[in-house]
Amino acid sequence: MKAIAVTPAVKQVSIVNQTEPTISSPTDVKLRMIEAGVCGTDREICAFEYGTPPAGMEHLVIGHESLGEVVEIGAKVTRVKVGDIVVPMVRRPCPHDHCTACRSSRQDFCFTGDFTERGIKQQHGFMAQFIVDDEKYMNAVPADMRDVAVLVEPLTIAEKGLAQVWNIQQRLPWGCPIVPGKAQAHCHTAVVLGAGPVGLLGAMALVNADFDTYVYAREPVPNSKAAVLELIGAKYFSAETHSLEALTAAVGNIDLVYEATGASRLAFDMIQYLGINGIFIFTGVPGRKAPVQVDTDLMMRNLVLKNQVVFGTVNAGRETYEASIRDLQIFKNAWPQAVQSLITGRFPMDAHCELLVGKSAGIKNVIQLN
Repeated sequence: MKAIAVTPAVKQVSIVNQTEPTISSPTDVKLRMIEAGVCGTDREICAFEYGTPPAGMEHLVIGHESLGEVVEIGAKVTRVKVGDIVVPMVRRPCPHDHCTACRSSRQDFCFTGDFTERGIKQQHGFMAQFIVDDEKYMNAVPADMRDVAVLVEPLTIAEKGLAQVWNIQQRLPWGCPIVPGKAQAHCHTAVVLGAGPVGLLGAMALVNADFDTYVYAREPVPNSKAAVLELIGAKYFSAETHSLEALTAAVGNIDLVYEATGASRLAFDMIQYLGINGIFIFTGVPGRKAPVQVDTDLMMRNLVLKNQVVFGTVNAGRETYEASIRDLQIFKNAWPQAVQSLITGRFPMDAHCELLVGKSAGIKNVIQLN
């Protein structure tokens, strides 16, 4: 079978031929991979910033945003059946008995750092024509979501972040009054930094929860991302025409900031505008660049005097995948044009080099694998 892989030792990105995997355990599931989304992580791996092949191998099959169809199951599989379409999870638990997170099937909170990740760290990923994995990592998707289900994995970033927001804010009287027809955050404001796929999906999750949602990104209007946000009822501000001060003046007290850029300077500049009792969520991983100056006195003063919380979030557990599938279906029903617009195009495997190494274009590009 064919797969898209990186070979770090020679800095090569190519299509490789691999032996088609077979079921070897009664709980194994074999998938015919339908498609895989291209994301910033894939592009960084293809720039050889990180990415670790499996032990004893020179290459790493990449890809973690994916969709596949079940073509064969082991004798004891109960979660899925042949013909189901599924989104597989990415992270696999570490081997240590003392890691309570991994032993509780919450490897997204692994304590040791010895987890593996398909397509990223020490396990082959999903940009292959077939994969085999244990049923515990499979998440079935309704058949009518086949055209957008590749967005499930990137949406899990916002879903996990919001789940933690609801938990953290139980510390104070932050909840909104119950209003018929309104979701639980209808009295709160949120700012999303960045209008890439993670930012746009995050904005959809926030609007769905009834946050008054604003997105701050570089591109001037009009642009395709601002058009998507208009369809869902979010407001777009361009950094070319609005300073952070102007953004804050328009928003008022900012209850939540969802960072989706990986740009540390912008993020730390934004923290000073976080509102009273606010939460700041980091999702981006900046590259190794020169240090930036940060007003630590102001940041510390605000965190203390305004009862603020700052946290980072990475990867996702099963509950987060299930929430992502549920909400993506809600988004599709509520804003069909907006959700479809997130996928810029679908391309054959032979186009991998331009998509993974060339200049990034559009919102979400998808590689068809079969």
